[in-house]
Amino acid sequence: MAKIEIISPLPGIFYRSPSPESDAFVQEGDQVNSQTVVGLIEVMKQFSELTADHQGTLIEFCVSDSSAVEPGQVIALVETEE
Repeated sequence: MAKIEIISPLPGIFYRSPSPESDAFVQEGDQVNSQTVVGLIEVMKQFSELTADHQGTLIEFCVSDSSAVEPGQVIALVETEE
């Protein structure tokens, strides 16, 4: 098993759901793949989707919802079968 980091490509605010009233895109323990959106990063009122990029199990979020993030910061960890 390998642990793959999901990295922030941008500086901004990380959100785990599309709106405050909505459920999170994914939870710890969920299966993810390269199409799975794990959150959004807001930069100056523009939102960019952050995807898992690997197939496996999302085992941990390393930042809290609505937290400021920097480029290169680890957002979450995915455990793969590789």
